Amino acid sequence: MQNVRPPLTGSSEEQRQTAMAKYQIIAPYLQFEKTLSSIAEETGIAKRTLHYWIQDYDQFGLRGLIRKTRSDSGSIQLSPEVVAAIERLILKYRRNSLTSIHRMICVQCQEKDWQQPSYYQVDKVSKSLSESLKVLAHQGQKTYENQFDLIHRREASYPNEIWQADHTLLDILVMNEKGKPERPWLTVILDEFSRAIAGYYVTFQAPSAIQTALALHQAIWRKRNKDWSICGIPEQFYTDHGSDFTSNHLEQVAIDLKINLVFSAIGKPRGRGKIERFFLSINQLLLQDLPGYLGNDHETHLLTMKELDEKVGNFIVYTYHHRLHSTTKKAPILAWNADGFLPNMPESLESLDLLLLHVAKARKVHSDGIHFQALRFIDPNLAAYVGESVVIRYDPRDLAEIRVFYEDRYLCTAICPEIAGYTVNLKEIVAARNQRKCILKGHLKPETTVIEEVFQ
Repeated sequence: MQNVRPPLTGSSEEQRQTAMAKYQIIAPYLQFEKTLSSIAEETGIAKRTLHYWIQDYDQFGLRGLIRKTRSDSGSIQLSPEVVAAIERLILKYRRNSLTSIHRMICVQCQEKDWQQPSYYQVDKVSKSLSESLKVLAHQGQKTYENQFDLIHRREASYPNEIWQADHTLLDILVMNEKGKPERPWLTVILDEFSRAIAGYYVTFQAPSAIQTALALHQAIWRKRNKDWSICGIPEQFYTDHGSDFTSNHLEQVAIDLKINLVFSAIGKPRGRGKIERFFLSINQLLLQDLPGYLGNDHETHLLTMKELDEKVGNFIVYTYHHRLHSTTKKAPILAWNADGFLPNMPESLESLDLLLLHVAKARKVHSDGIHFQALRFIDPNLAAYVGESVVIRYDPRDLAEIRVFYEDRYLCTAICPEIAGYTVNLKEIVAARNQRKCILKGHLKPETTVIEEVFQ
């Protein structure tokens, strides 16, 4: 018997390892150290198998111990007609099991006098079909394109280059104005470079241009909370083709602020994984621990909309912005503030208000201020416009103040004393009234004639 081990050139690493493993098992027998029976007892390998290995080794050396593969390995031993018929059945009947497909093809084979396939062969045909083909046949072209079409992946190179907006129906019940539980909507505007949140809006109303405008207003202007520094005008605003994003209002805002609106392909809201990842984070890291979360047991106490709004804001500013992002490997707030970035800002808050804040119907200025939503708003400048009609703009989240416009001109910011604890000095009111009277008297002054002008 041979005791040498010829080289295994031209073989794969797996084949060499297999041959060496077999040789190690039969080597004690080849070297007269153990009997074949003792090796079989120790290893659990049948004596017949060990005998075949020894024969192969005696004849071909280590190469004889390589597992021999069949020339037809992996192929399906069926006629092309039967294979094609199985494929048609699999692609046509989405919900049928392979057992059902096997019965159906056997019936066809009997009718056409074909060789009937085994269940194993039907399974092999099914596995040979590409997943993309199955998705196209079973779920349609739209699903296929979403999963398998090659897309261009946009990547921002610096903060505020690309902002992305989207809405989601939150998985939590909140007490509405009527005292009944209701699921709120969340609108979010995200900076793609840093993954920081620039603005958000929580409401019971379905997504609309108003919600988008209010979130964008908050996103662009400087926040009252100094810990939330994200602001500025983005270069590009990426959205889908929803009516809330394709409104004339938003298009006019984009023109005035010089923002390039970018829409995803109609019916293909793809490349939205960044903002979807944030929605997942807020669901897992915030909502699951709050009363009213849909995945928890029924809660008797639910949050109000104001309470939820505060919790969402605190989560964004103090939790999400400081967590290491899995893709950027940076905390969003650090990525946005990197390299001393200076955002491009609007000329003034008033100009931004004209573009984005909700417009109410004209309101009349009363002697005690402007009445709106059962609240009263006052400012010294209003004293000069008692009886006049004005237009107000406001943020529904903050009714402590409203912006007042007169004849398309910003007039003042009126404050609600009941909410803001604001008072107006009597002297300020009197001064404003006197100034207005002087202006009106100037308009009433009669024009002089030519003769009067000559003899003056």
